[in-house]
Amino acid sequence: MSAIFSGLSKGASRERVIALHCSGSAASQWTHLADTLGDTCDLLAPEHYGSDSAGEWGGAHAFTLADEAERSLGLIQCERGKVHLVGHSYGGGVALAVALAAPERIASLVLYEPSAFHLLRQMGPAGAEAFAEITAVARDICQGVITGDYRGAMERFVDYWSAPGAFARMRPALQDRLIRWAPKAPLDFHALIGNPLAADAYTTLDIPTLILCGEHAPRPTWTIAHRLAELLPQGRVIVVPGAGHLGPITHPEIVSPLMARHIRGTAAVRPEDASRVYARQQLEAVL
Repeated sequence: MSAIFSGLSKGASRERVIALHCSGSAASQWTHLADTLGDTCDLLAPEHYGSDSAGEWGGAHAFTLADEAERSLGLIQCERGKVHLVGHSYGGGVALAVALAAPERIASLVLYEPSAFHLLRQMGPAGAEAFAEITAVARDICQGVITGDYRGAMERFVDYWSAPGAFARMRPALQDRLIRWAPKAPLDFHALIGNPLAADAYTTLDIPTLILCGEHAPRPTWTIAHRLAELLPQGRVIVVPGAGHLGPITHPEIVSPLMARHIRGTAAVRPEDASRVYARQQLEAVL
């Protein structure tokens, strides 16, 4: 159910990191982050429903983020101390659900363009165009899945989050893997868009949080990233130059060090000192 990118050690000196991949991806997307963290951390990357390791969603009830979050919460319960939580896109939405379920167990959060689409519904005119954009994409993909056009659905999915023609340029093996995953896509959109959580709930997450956003992010996730920075008491946004929504995959040489710096900087730091340490780190990174 999980990929482990470092031999787990129960020594107190090693930090625990749980990293959640984006929709249609896999635990392997975090290999570069694990290498960047080195022997300072143990990184676990549980895969989501729809992957080969986790299997299909069982269908006992309407799918929610809480269902996806259960696997990560189970890993956290096995740990003696706090963990650092990383999430990309859909994985970021799941990470927020995990943090809300067990805030006392989270040492820090790192979110790359978390797909908390439900926030757009609560932003009035400021979120209306972004919400209309992402719901149109979701409708197209869901229609493709319903009619059996999995390839067409995945072409729409990949080209939206990456660039026009991106799916056609993929290796056939990767295309086939995404086509097999396609029936999960509507569940992810349903869980993210239909989330009934009020925006104010995020104001209770007083956790050091780094929010990363690609310079060329789609409007929905750009809007969400900056709104979360307003809602989360210790939330900060850094825009990644040259990157888009898939920054952890396309620009790991920039994204991974930013994530690692945040994790290392908040490790074993008292809550009241976290914001000051974070600010110093970012200043040093620029100078």
